[in-house]
Amino acid sequence: MTSPKTSQTMKPATAAKKLGVYLEATPAEFQEGLITRDELHALQTDPPQWLQDLRNNGPHPRPVVAARLAVSISGLARAGYTEPLTTAEIEDLRAENPEWLQREREIQADVQAEAERVKEAKAAKAKARH
Repeated sequence: MTSPKTSQTMKPATAAKKLGVYLEATPAEFQEGLITRDELHALQTDPPQWLQDLRNNGPHPRPVVAARLAVSISGLARAGYTEPLTTAEIEDLRAENPEWLQREREIQADVQAEAERVKEAKAAKAKARH
């Protein structure tokens, strides 16, 4: 006889990262226990109010802040932004559009253009081989 299959679990930090939320802003019960893949799926498909509020208002983790500002995480760090920001703070930065933000957006656009160029070159090389 085989034992019943147990569901895989993950630490709250991993689940928060997958959900795109700042762990310290989640409810205590989320932070204290292990989360199963089924529970994570349920949170993704039918998010409770606290998760909707966090996604809408923040505080947001650095990857989310960087994506919303169209810069890299390194760009945020270079500008001195190492802490989570709320949606309102992100919007204020967008409206203010400081010089560092403009510069980091240009850098990010250059990096993305180079990545696209390399991808196209690899695809052309692969196509030429066939």
